[in-house]
Amino acid sequence: MNKVFVPPIKIQGIKTKLVPLIKENIKLDKNTVWVEPFMGSGVVGFNVCAEQAVFADINPHIIQFYQQIKNKQIDGYIVRQFLEENGQLLSQKGQDFYYEIRNRFNENHSSLDFLFLNRSCFNGMIRFNKDYKFNVPYGHKDQRFAKAYITKIVNQVKYVEECLHNFDWHFYCQSFEKTIQQINENSFIYCDPPYIGRHIDYYDSWNEDLEIKLKEILLKSKVKFMLSTWDKNIYRTNDCVQKIWGFCNKITQQHFYHIGAKEKNRNSIIEALMTNYEKIPLFNHSPIYQQHVLFS
Repeated sequence: MNKVFVPPIKIQGIKTKLVPLIKENIKLDKNTVWVEPFMGSGVVGFNVCAEQAVFADINPHIIQFYQQIKNKQIDGYIVRQFLEENGQLLSQKGQDFYYEIRNRFNENHSSLDFLFLNRSCFNGMIRFNKDYKFNVPYGHKDQRFAKAYITKIVNQVKYVEECLHNFDWHFYCQSFEKTIQQINENSFIYCDPPYIGRHIDYYDSWNEDLEIKLKEILLKSKVKFMLSTWDKNIYRTNDCVQKIWGFCNKITQQHFYHIGAKEKNRNSIIEALMTNYEKIPLFNHSPIYQQHVLFS
């Protein structure tokens, strides 16, 4: 029950190490609809395993990937075949084949190509240029798709398949405004917007005006919410935490990201969870944590 599931699509800034802290500070029941207006990797929702969930993002490739798993267009068997075949070609041709797949993806937007690129590009990043073309360079690991690595990804896909078999989950490519406006009173909203001053791509550009807009629409929703943001690092403090979210309760934890190209740029950061409800005592776990056990 304490193991954290890592999704098949990697995202920079993934909240894997924060999942236990987040789960300790939410309280859901079987009627609660889990809502993520900024799905990203989906790691939090995939580990909470609410019976009802809405995952939304403005990146169409992330949403399409999970929609195709839900629609049974993609499954573990298909993923294994694809990665074995294309992984072999990568081992033979190296970066030339990577850029061939990247060009093909930017033309046809195949979800399997997207998964391949995500797992063979530099540092597992997802980044697009102003023309919405995937532009992350090659990760220079010709033997990337070893048998064990492919099996790991296949098992991640199978986990999502199992969740979709057991739970009522939906995926939408839409704005955070539309997602939050469509919720009902039984919803719990978890927001993980791009961090101000720390991450920008052309699907997830973010600024203070958008953060203020997010605050306003969350308040109008009148439901419980949790928001992830960064509090401070060794260089500076996120002023928006107090300026915009000062009315919230704050829970913090130190976190370390492995995203920087150089080790000296990979520093720890204090993460903050902002909630519009009081911190839940650690002994008061939600019944939902005992309800769902996958692959038992």
